[in-house]
Amino acid sequence: MLIVLVGAVPRYHIDQEGIPASRAELAKHIHFASNFTSIVTEWYLIDREAYKVSLASSLFFAGLLIGNITFGPLSDKLGRKPVYISGLFFDVIFGYVTALAPNYDIFAVSRFFVGIVNGGMALVSFVLTQEYVGKSFWSFTGSLTNVTFAVGIAVFALLGYCIREWRYLALVSNTPGVFFLLLSFMLPESPRWLYSQGKTAEAEDVLQYIALCNGKERLNLKLKPSAGTLRKDELAPGILNLVKQPVLRWRTILLMYIWYVCSFVYYGLTLNAGELRGNLYLNVALSGLVEVPTFPLCMFFIEKSWSGRRKTMTCFLTFAGLACVFTMFLPTNAGLLLGPTLLALCGKMMVSAAFNILYIYTSELYPTVLRNAGLGVCSMSCRFGGILAPFVPSMKSLSPSIPFVVFGITGLSAGFLTLLLPETLNEPIAESIDDLQSPRYQVLKNEEAEQSS
Repeated sequence: MLIVLVGAVPRYHIDQEGIPASRAELAKHIHFASNFTSIVTEWYLIDREAYKVSLASSLFFAGLLIGNITFGPLSDKLGRKPVYISGLFFDVIFGYVTALAPNYDIFAVSRFFVGIVNGGMALVSFVLTQEYVGKSFWSFTGSLTNVTFAVGIAVFALLGYCIREWRYLALVSNTPGVFFLLLSFMLPESPRWLYSQGKTAEAEDVLQYIALCNGKERLNLKLKPSAGTLRKDELAPGILNLVKQPVLRWRTILLMYIWYVCSFVYYGLTLNAGELRGNLYLNVALSGLVEVPTFPLCMFFIEKSWSGRRKTMTCFLTFAGLACVFTMFLPTNAGLLLGPTLLALCGKMMVSAAFNILYIYTSELYPTVLRNAGLGVCSMSCRFGGILAPFVPSMKSLSPSIPFVVFGITGLSAGFLTLLLPETLNEPIAESIDDLQSPRYQVLKNEEAEQSS
């Protein structure tokens, strides 16, 4: 969201005919009519240079692609905590480079590296949060994580409203990272990851620590050795296991498409269903706050035996697809209540709800040893959806309704394909790849399913 305010283009006029060729001449004749600064006002990124604002944003998303695919396997092999802290450390460092960049080139490169470490660190932190608690709390912690993301957008809009100088805004919005970095050193390693690596004694210590922090007495705890513990001569499972294992291969293909569609439809609704009127800061705040009501709905439905993860996400994706289709039947001048803007916000809420469930659902479909790798691959496909969505509006030259048909069909297709995935509600979490085929795991899975019904 940083580039939305830092790269904002204010109104301006040039007091001569034509645009001066040199930047020095342009600085003399251009006048910005706004009370805020941005990289546009500092480096005069207008006309032939205007593409550089979008380029900086594209570089950030390119960094996310790399971070999503690299940090996941690293954390599966090296541990959640060290990879998370390393990512957060470099995220803060490159964030300050962004704020203090002396020229556009350094600014753009810093955004690329922020994308790498931010995208990777965000995924690892989500998995780490989930693995600190029992599976019965995963819907709550997963939803809470996404709520803070939505609220963070609104807080950033408030910061932008109060701080109109872009460098100060970048500095202030990056500084809380230092505070959270220091606090993160107090966090223990994921007990699930330790257990999956055969480090049962360390996993027991972490569980004891969590119990003591919760005000409970010392537990008489003894973990059984994990069935999928690696021998010393074995290699740790890598990202290729997502392709080698038939069960994981099928799940990964479906999930990659669903992640892609979620991003595709989300940005498609934002770009095609009309624009919110009002000032820049209000629009940014609303884009975050409109997602907040979806999270209590998610928490309610995904914990019910008659809906669960799979059916709930199918419904949200289907409603988002229908919102795209119905938008093309509404006149653009019908007002807020009956116009495409309201339907766009409703569609955005539905896709946000699907995203919320998708993070939780995906983390439950992969075993612990490959959870971050699986999330990384799926999140990578999600970025392609965000990149391709802006190109679809150009299809309006063929017919005004074609973009909405494209978004609608893709949303509906993802909703129906979700039904091909297994339900994970009240079912055990696989720790290793062997657990997916283990008879003991299958028996436990069936017993828990019977108990829940």
